[in-house]
Amino acid sequence: MKIIENGTRPSDIGGESNFTGHVRRDPIYMADAPSRLACGQVTFDPGARTRWHTHPVGQLLVITAGSGQVGTWDGDVRAVKAGDVVWFEPEEKHWHGASPTTGMTHIAITEAENGSAVEWLEPVSDEDFIKE
Repeated sequence: MKIIENGTRPSDIGGESNFTGHVRRDPIYMADAPSRLACGQVTFDPGARTRWHTHPVGQLLVITAGSGQVGTWDGDVRAVKAGDVVWFEPEEKHWHGASPTTGMTHIAITEAENGSAVEWLEPVSDEDFIKE
């Protein structure tokens, strides 16, 4: 058994190479091999979002607070709120973040393949982000 005490893992601010807007990342757990599990909590200020990205083994999001949006490369943008669960298929090009006016927090769960859990791509344009 392993217990990781609260306060022993520092938060960090998501950089421009992965996000647009103000984003705080709080690590939850990064497993040692042979497990491939990575889990973290991400808090997005209103309007903040990830860049386009993919995951080799897929990604599970659990929305824990606020409301946000998720989008896929085919133009499908959906509203999400606390309590919703989102699954992105392996290699599905997507993004996620807060709504334009309300912050959002989610827990992100991924697995690595060949040492990588994500491939970061181009920024999400305002046109792709704001769908009315």
